[in-house]
Amino acid sequence: MKHKLSFLKSLPIVAGLLAFAFSPAFMQAAATGKVHGHVTNPTGEAQGKGTVSLTQDGGNTLLFTFNVDTSGDYTGEAPVGTYDVVYRAPDTAPKLIVDSVKNVKITAGTDIVVDLDMSRPEYIKKLTPDQQKALEDLKKQNAAAIQANQVINHANADLKQVADDKKDIEGATAAVQQQLGANAPHADVVAKVAAIKAAKYADIETVMTNDIKVMPNEALLYTNLGYAQSGEQKYDDAITTFKKAIDLEKAAKKPRPDVIAVAESGLGEIYARTGKVPEANAAYDDAAKDDPTRAAVQLRNEAIIFFQMNNSQAQVAAADEAIKANPNDAVLYYIKGQGLVVNASVDSKGIMVLPPDCMAAYQKYLDLAPTGQFADEVAGILKAAGQKVTTSYHAPKSH
Repeated sequence: MKHKLSFLKSLPIVAGLLAFAFSPAFMQAAATGKVHGHVTNPTGEAQGKGTVSLTQDGGNTLLFTFNVDTSGDYTGEAPVGTYDVVYRAPDTAPKLIVDSVKNVKITAGTDIVVDLDMSRPEYIKKLTPDQQKALEDLKKQNAAAIQANQVINHANADLKQVADDKKDIEGATAAVQQQLGANAPHADVVAKVAAIKAAKYADIETVMTNDIKVMPNEALLYTNLGYAQSGEQKYDDAITTFKKAIDLEKAAKKPRPDVIAVAESGLGEIYARTGKVPEANAAYDDAAKDDPTRAAVQLRNEAIIFFQMNNSQAQVAAADEAIKANPNDAVLYYIKGQGLVVNASVDSKGIMVLPPDCMAAYQKYLDLAPTGQFADEVAGILKAAGQKVTTSYHAPKSH
């Protein structure tokens, strides 16, 4: 944010020509011209608000007054003649002016430009030494603020591009399947998806690395860098990056819980994918605790990743924790059932014997998602175990 000057030099009005009033009848009869311009304050920025007036006695009598808008611009019309153009701030005391341009001639049918530039050397010299020093300090602060804003705007644009890259990564499989067609060889689809993801991860890593050089204390940049490194399976680098993000954000004046939780869940995913179950559990638990608003999402992701890694014991435990956070998420019961069913046995009659809680998890899945993605698979497992499907599930009609 730019800092604004808290003062403007007020100058006493100097008596000049005798003022005379313009009657409405005279205004209608007299030829007129237009005047417009821009007001600049001593810092070189637009001076928004205040008024610009036309006077013929040094400012004692303001004959015509025009408002200055927030951009520092004004416009007006007046009878032909020679005027002083004066600027007054909203808080300028009566009988004082802030700046003026003398002997401005308004001629019939013309529109002249009269700018009031208080950054000119002549105006600055009229300020007191203390005011001049304050002005120089303010200019430096504003210059630094402008530079900081430029850096922030650039980083925000990069973060928007990163968000788009993430969407492309998430939708890569669907996009490739649509592009190559339903009959495309699976190997071709896999290769194309991998190429898209690799390119996007590399782009994110490059952009975030460059931004961090300019903004080394912005934790959000590190969370995105860690995401890219994790996607590239640069796990050691990603762990270091996520920990840096957590340390930076926790040390901030106003820590953002969502940023901390993203980094913690990033660590959790890496630990889960590398078989470090206790570390993964601790990281996801921290994420859920630090950002309770997304606890259910974080714990659900943990269960899904353990499921993807075929870690049945870990996925069951993770699913149980996630179910506590959101007991109506059908997928969690499927994940739990799948983690338990690997320990199923077959009795002497060749009937599947499901482990404890497995049947209940499957039944709950069908209760919540009777036509869900895994409904047929789950119903088939229950029937193979000699169990009656006691839900609203209906098997599809055979044709």
